[in-house]
Amino acid sequence: MINVDRAQVMAFRLAALGLTERVSARPADLPVLDLGVQEYTPGSTHVALAARTSAELDDDRLLTVWATRGAPHLHRRADIAALTAQLWPISDADATARIKSAQIPYGLSLGIAAIRATAAAFREVVHTPMPRGEVSTAVSSRVPAELTFDCKPCQARHVSGSVWQLAGLPGGVQVLSRGRDAMLGPLDAPFPESNHGFGELVTTYLRFLGPATPAEVAKYLQSTTTEVRAHWPADLVELHVDGRRSWLPAASVPALESPPTPASVRLLPAMDPLLQARDRDLLIPERDRHKEVWRALGNPGVLLLDGEIAGVWRPRMAGKKRVDLTVTPFAPLTPKQQHRVEAEASEVARARNVPTATTTFT
Repeated sequence: MINVDRAQVMAFRLAALGLTERVSARPADLPVLDLGVQEYTPGSTHVALAARTSAELDDDRLLTVWATRGAPHLHRRADIAALTAQLWPISDADATARIKSAQIPYGLSLGIAAIRATAAAFREVVHTPMPRGEVSTAVSSRVPAELTFDCKPCQARHVSGSVWQLAGLPGGVQVLSRGRDAMLGPLDAPFPESNHGFGELVTTYLRFLGPATPAEVAKYLQSTTTEVRAHWPADLVELHVDGRRSWLPAASVPALESPPTPASVRLLPAMDPLLQARDRDLLIPERDRHKEVWRALGNPGVLLLDGEIAGVWRPRMAGKKRVDLTVTPFAPLTPKQQHRVEAEASEVARARNVPTATTTFT
């Protein structure tokens, strides 16, 4: 049995996710794009990329789609066909677990049919770039009534948001912009007839956020532990992390046993790939800090300092010339550490496409 400790796991994940050393590779060439980078707020993907590469952050080989858990993620255009098949539900029970919406209690029983019907409606509607509201109206009128609900603010009947976003990728839709002027566009992606490659999806999670358990992978995918166990890859190695059973791809074991020592400062956005791991006690052992990082609404970014999550931060744009960062460390920083954080703030400015950044410590 292989035994490793928390420090090794953290160092392994940081190296796998590209957070040990900033490289010069273009964004689509970064390994982390195998996993995808969630866009939590408009522009947050650029902040995540800037933490990993010094190259130009715009890359026409990348696009944003509703991917894992129906959340918007940046992915390689070349990976879309395989990703669509990997994310297609394995069974009706799996589809119901992923939808999990109190808005459509009767629609949950449709399982895969709910996602299939909504994806088909997307393909009927989206042939050119369209405002999201127009797409919603047209798609809602084409799906079974059980998948819609009365929206009081809009005084209209809408398709449930969870079904809508889970169906976007198989429905051939990409997210062109978000916010008040949100736009959707067509995407050349095949319509999957069944799931293909679910085990590869599990392996990808473990390559970046392992070692992990089936329950943790299920939480990440919003699936069920039963489904994940049934499709658990055969080429995994069981090991113990501080005595806890976990699994990792065999090819990743050498990197876990001898990871590079983290010695960098990074300002990571909310929902950065590092923060997607479901063993939050390993990421931040002080459980009372969890509510500061993972909130019901409005997650902050995190300060990564020499391999540890050492605080949170929030940005505020000051016109088109500056971004102001408020950094709240979990413990007081030394003057040298503060200087390192201030230097890293310039990468957030680069990601936000402004000349300068200011940093305030609270």
